[in-house]
Amino acid sequence: QVQLVESGGGLVQAGGSLRLSCTASGRTFSTYVMGWFRQSPGKEREYVASISQSGARTVYADSVKGRSTISRDNAKNTVYLHMDSLKPEDTAVYYCNARSPSGDYSAWGQGTQVTVSS
Repeated sequence: QVQLVESGGGLVQAGGSLRLSCTASGRTFSTYVMGWFRQSPGKEREYVASISQSGARTVYADSVKGRSTISRDNAKNTVYLHMDSLKPEDTAVYYCNARSPSGDYSAWGQGTQVTVSS
């Protein structure tokens, strides 16, 4: 099992930038596909981005494509989400997710709040 702890959220003005971090416990971090999701009040949790075990492959939701970069440092058991040109609609709780390649195991962090003011 893996435990995930997100950090880096906060209040930022529209047009600004943030870098979220998610650090995992355990020694199997490099075996997981890592992802970021977000949830706004009254809405379902939505996919933001994911990165393969080696970091070679990344995928983004259309809503953040071109404004965000997901990366990982397997030596530090950490995955990052850097977001630029933030918009008020990016306001949400951002969650980190670890998923086994087979999909039979998934873990979530507790979330970190991102608030973008207009």
